[in-house]
Amino acid sequence: MSEEQPVIDPAVTSRRVLLAGAGAIGATAVLAACGTDPDEDAGSGSQSPTATQGSGGGALAKTSEIPVEGGTIFAAQSVVVTQPAQGEFKAFSSTCTHQGCPVTSVDGGTINCNCHGSKFSIEDGSVKKGPATKPLTERQLNVEGENITLA
Repeated sequence: MSEEQPVIDPAVTSRRVLLAGAGAIGATAVLAACGTDPDEDAGSGSQSPTATQGSGGGALAKTSEIPVEGGTIFAAQSVVVTQPAQGEFKAFSSTCTHQGCPVTSVDGGTINCNCHGSKFSIEDGSVKKGPATKPLTERQLNVEGENITLA
């Protein structure tokens, strides 16, 4: 006795692969948007969707655009720049170390993630409030005159 092998129609298989891929892309887009609210007040910090290049050329920001004892989130470059004290600039990854959500504000001396409430120091990126247990990754900056660029 021989068993018949099922015939696989390539057109059906291609549609299934295409639909599965589209579903994965859609799920990724939904997850990427998780935890952000464009209408939410950013406190003493802000987000800058119009910032120019991060590394290799254009200025990320002017020193006057970063509030003292606050900071600004540059979502396109995945970085947050802070000014803990007048003339002192720091930069950190804007990705929360808890579950990878983007941080959403800088307020009250902390960089804040609204996904689960983690807060990080504007001075060194250390955890001020969990559930995150690891600090934000520090990024290197160059400050020349009024221009701030990523190193």
